[in-house]
Amino acid sequence: MNRFTIQLDEIKAAYAAEPNPSLEVRLERIGRIEKMIEANEEKICKVLTADFGVRHPIETRLAEFQMVYQACKYTRKHLKEWMKPVQIEVPFYMGSTEAWLQSQSIGVVGIMSPWNYPIQLALVPAIAALAAGNRVWLKPSDRSSRTSGFLAGLIQEYFHPSEFCVSTGGVDVAEQFAALAFDHLLFTGSEAIGKKVMRAAAENLTPVTLELGGKTPAIIDPSAKLQDAAAAIIYGKLLNSGQTCIAPDYILTEQSNQTAFIEALQTEAQTQFSNPEELTGPIDDDQLQYWQHIVSDALDRGAKAIPLLKNPSAGARRFAPVLLIDVPPQARVLHEEIFGPILPIVTIADTAAAVTYVNSRPRPLALYWFGKEKKNMQRVLDETRSGGVTINDTLLHAAVESLPFGGIGASGMSSYHGKTGFDTFSHAKPILEVRGFLGSNLLKGTKPARPPYGKKTERLLKQLK
Repeated sequence: MNRFTIQLDEIKAAYAAEPNPSLEVRLERIGRIEKMIEANEEKICKVLTADFGVRHPIETRLAEFQMVYQACKYTRKHLKEWMKPVQIEVPFYMGSTEAWLQSQSIGVVGIMSPWNYPIQLALVPAIAALAAGNRVWLKPSDRSSRTSGFLAGLIQEYFHPSEFCVSTGGVDVAEQFAALAFDHLLFTGSEAIGKKVMRAAAENLTPVTLELGGKTPAIIDPSAKLQDAAAAIIYGKLLNSGQTCIAPDYILTEQSNQTAFIEALQTEAQTQFSNPEELTGPIDDDQLQYWQHIVSDALDRGAKAIPLLKNPSAGARRFAPVLLIDVPPQARVLHEEIFGPILPIVTIADTAAAVTYVNSRPRPLALYWFGKEKKNMQRVLDETRSGGVTINDTLLHAAVESLPFGGIGASGMSSYHGKTGFDTFSHAKPILEVRGFLGSNLLKGTKPARPPYGKKTERLLKQLK
């Protein structure tokens, strides 16, 4: 028995001593997360900048802290209602018998969080798990090692390890963590690692939530206002330098729109990100080299690169945002998740061709559609499959706490955020309380629902049709 197994047993023992924490206890734990972030905003911004090289504190406040605060606020407002039993309709022949669903905590929830938003993607699912009455054990990414270490220290300061525990480390720690017998395991990251996590969890029949990402399309309908679409796509793409699981990965537009749309994208990029201190850096040299390699691969195959900024910043761990056009179908940039400030434009004939293109690839975590033509919009919504959709903007569906956030197919499974997160980390226990004369008539052994069967049973079956 290794130290992780012993530690899990200790957390499970603490949970067993308090398997049904009150509303007040749950809210107090969530409140501690909120206070923890509020008291340390400036320090967290600095440590995130140290990890990324460049990351503007306002971007951190918008993309990290506000998501945490929003989750706390929304949960605090609705948790009492979520915890109430839900009455369920019963068949008429059961008379006054009652049925309901009772949400119960499940135990210890493991969370494997990524490096791209190391605060938000660690704490938002933790808030949902604590709201459901569980204990939490977090394994943050080692690629954002400074932030992960700092967050671990904060959590240790604000929580007893039997409430909310953190383990930092590299691949060896992650492998041991995924193999633990959690009551639920959430992983956010790449598809390749997600498969390994799911295999490890299967040994214990641990339910998993996987948030994986993929090739998110942005479809530009001929009816779209190009400047508005460009503004939204540039922000969605260059926020965190594209190191966002729901960043637009590629654009689908008709050939007649391409030149005008390229100009609109360049204008918006220059307007929004001319200050080099507002364009986040790659998390490490490996990420920078990956960006360089997939662009080189596309260019070697005949693609053309179009810079998005007039005077991109130079220096170590800097990368100039770029559009790619005339990209051959075999290029890596059209098959691998980019996760960076590289935006291929693919021309298509019409809406039908856009739908075919999206459906010929693994299902994405998000999809963006821009335009005013409702018929085309509805066709895309009806005929494509994606984790979520924002129409005439990017990213925002993930910022609405009342909407579920999750993938489908290769982009993940299960969802969280808001009530969906509470449900994901709860067991909805179905309960039936048999009462009343008619219910007894059907269920007692001497009545027609039970042997010995006879004509009364036949009549009963006809009545139940």
